[in-house]
Amino acid sequence: MILKKFLMKGKKYIFLSLLVFLAGCAVNPVTGKRELMLMSESDEIRLGSQADKEIIATFGLYEDKKIAEYIDHIGQQMARISHRPQLKFYFRVLDSPVINAFALPGGYVYITRGILAYLNSEAELAGVVGHEIGHITARHSAKAYTRAQLAQLGFGLGSIFSPAFRQFSDIAQFGVGMLFLKFSRDQESQADELGVEYSTRVGYDATQMSKFFGTLKRLQQLSGQNLPSWFSTHPEPEDREATTYRLAKEWRKKLPPTTFRVAREPYLKLIDGIVFGEDPRQGFVEHGFFYHPGLDFQFPVPENWQVNNTPQEIQIVNKKQDAAILFTVSKEPSARKAADKFLTNTSGRLIRSNFTRVHGMPAEIRISDVTQEQGTLRVLSYFIEKNQKVFVFHGFCNRNKFDKYFNTFKHTMSNFDRLRNKKAKAVKP
Repeated sequence: MILKKFLMKGKKYIFLSLLVFLAGCAVNPVTGKRELMLMSESDEIRLGSQADKEIIATFGLYEDKKIAEYIDHIGQQMARISHRPQLKFYFRVLDSPVINAFALPGGYVYITRGILAYLNSEAELAGVVGHEIGHITARHSAKAYTRAQLAQLGFGLGSIFSPAFRQFSDIAQFGVGMLFLKFSRDQESQADELGVEYSTRVGYDATQMSKFFGTLKRLQQLSGQNLPSWFSTHPEPEDREATTYRLAKEWRKKLPPTTFRVAREPYLKLIDGIVFGEDPRQGFVEHGFFYHPGLDFQFPVPENWQVNNTPQEIQIVNKKQDAAILFTVSKEPSARKAADKFLTNTSGRLIRSNFTRVHGMPAEIRISDVTQEQGTLRVLSYFIEKNQKVFVFHGFCNRNKFDKYFNTFKHTMSNFDRLRNKKAKAVKP
């Protein structure tokens, strides 16, 4: 009887596997071949739309309308002649110094201001944007998702046939999820080919795309380090430099004779004055204080604590990583409502509450316990009203260490103030 149930379970998973293979085949828009694909176009659009909000919240958009419109114009030209012209494309410029460009399923392409500073012409830019469009048209994210789902299906089968394997299933599935973040080298090469094709077909000199890979190679040599992790699955820059140059020459022969655009001067004029590196107006640490000229505030940072500043929040962590301060801005209209919302969202238990003023600004102070799987955290929170915004601090650690870190938390939070440092006020990129 036990053997019968065992075999029936196995048959069920095999049957489900067959259903997956039968139902999941789709024609790839680029190759024209039927492929196993477990993500529909509507799934891609929904996933991309959700992730787009998170990307913007994490990095922030670079506030330069001319640059945004310029890149959108170039991208839309190529999107219209791509293998998925019916798909709506979105082109974003992120306020990040990192040299990067990437794509999300559903038509979302991102270019950082960091990479713009290292491109030397409109043709180079078109090649990079075309490469990212290629990832979308060839449905590379959908393929990665399919690989992940099939691997999880495999883990399900393994869990039936091997009880010893079952305990590792969840961990293994977490590793499989990481596949979704990376494309294979073959996919990167295909995206290079499509970038050359799309940029050439709209009139750009795609041989210029190879120059960017030359720039990457020189940056790698100057730094004496490997390329950023974004390039870890990409072919070597020198290989891509030669390959894209050859492909560009081949594509020129397929099209009627014409003068292909480089547009170096217009591009350099456009990016003249672009912020290079970190933008101090978005916050910086100096002499033990965090200053934010853009939002007009300052507060002291605990000595030897690490600061990670993002558009969404500021994370301050000690060396032992057993205590942290989180600073953010609430969407609630008042300190009291923000404090109540935090308690509701975390299902926290209120220990103490009082109203005060921090440098004349109304503030709600709360101490609460928040229970997690790893144990109970005790949290000191300050909710401070300033210029119709509510600025929020959370200092947290394990409950049994709270007394040790209480004064450190309090010193940072109670010394939140308007930006007093004149030098910090006048800082420029």
